[in-house]
Amino acid sequence: MIAAAAQFASTPLDIEANAARTAELIAEAAGRGAELVVLAELALTNYELDAIAADPGRYVLAPDDPRLAPVRDACRAAGVAAVVNCPGSGPSGTADGMTIASFVYGPDGALLTRYDKHHLHGPENDLFTPGPRAGGRFTLGGLRFALATCYDNTFSEIAELAAADGCQVYLASSFHDRVERTEQYAAKARDHGLDVLLANAIGTGSAGVACGHSGIWAADGTSLARLAGGTGLAVAEVGRTVGRTAADAQGDAISGGREVRR
Repeated sequence: MIAAAAQFASTPLDIEANAARTAELIAEAAGRGAELVVLAELALTNYELDAIAADPGRYVLAPDDPRLAPVRDACRAAGVAAVVNCPGSGPSGTADGMTIASFVYGPDGALLTRYDKHHLHGPENDLFTPGPRAGGRFTLGGLRFALATCYDNTFSEIAELAAADGCQVYLASSFHDRVERTEQYAAKARDHGLDVLLANAIGTGSAGVACGHSGIWAADGTSLARLAGGTGLAVAEVGRTVGRTAADAQGDAISGGREVRR
């Protein structure tokens, strides 16, 4: 399966603009053969904790929120699944509290699953409710996927549970502010035998300046696609066997890993 990590600077607190931009990236990724697109942490609002805390009713989203219709429509039109991250209503859809949620829309635009960030970081604990450790599994194109969000990736248990659950691909939505933090994903792939995709943000939020460097790594730690700090898509095939040749890996990186700048 071809997957894409979408990297762009979200417009602070403008859900409609970010949903429209997400829809454009879904269509662009589909044009490059992708069947799955993953967005960064809080891509639909930007990482703006103070503003979200001041008016949560304005920024919290449910999977069927009308403001996300362009995303669902883009999935349906392109036949592509998408993982979008936002302030979500309640853990796993309950009315209690608010989470940092990843909604997974299928190629038909319907919700496949959701994942609520389990390990909250710093001030997130004052605003959000943690989700379960092993939530957010889904199957697409014969592959089993696991989800994680930013600080979750610091804890090896999240990937360990994914591997134990028979997942083959690990999808991370993040807001990392240092390139060094994006370097952990090759080791995570290699240590747990999972293909790993990181969609990291760029631009300024309340946690600092996100550094980009989204990428995709094979289960042996080989880099398949990597972006730098600009807007673009990292595109590569996931779900292949670990025993690829060096020529295979190089070919994947060349064909799927080009940075696309606007």
